[in-house]
Amino acid sequence: MDMIFNQEQLLILILSVIALIMVIVVIIEWRKAKTSQNSVLLLEKKAELKKIELVEKDLENKRRKEDLTELSEEDQDNLRQIRSNTSEVMAKVGLLSVEVNERVEQLEAKSELLKLQKLQKELEKKEAEIEKALKD
Repeated sequence: MDMIFNQEQLLILILSVIALIMVIVVIIEWRKAKTSQNSVLLLEKKAELKKIELVEKDLENKRRKEDLTELSEEDQDNLRQIRSNTSEVMAKVGLLSVEVNERVEQLEAKSELLKLQKLQKELEKKEAEIEKALKD
């Protein structure tokens, strides 16, 4: 049995297929928009959490400063002394580190010099041997 569509049925079929494709495209775009919207909301929440975290850190720092002011003069002097001593020790460590590095470089240079001098002596010996062999 042959099924032949008349023009009106064919037009309705084509329009139905086009409408179906349009519905599918609209649904896909709607899902993309919803996903993007969810991503934006997630990023906004993350930004809010970061702000809250920064405020909490700021409050913690303020609290620490207030705790320092609550210390007695003797404790504050002790704290200043400790900080001063720490700075001095760190400066000495830095100086010693630089000095050690310079000495290492100096030893490496001396070692290289000795190697080059030894090589120079060997070359002079070989030159002398070659000149002696050429004269003979």
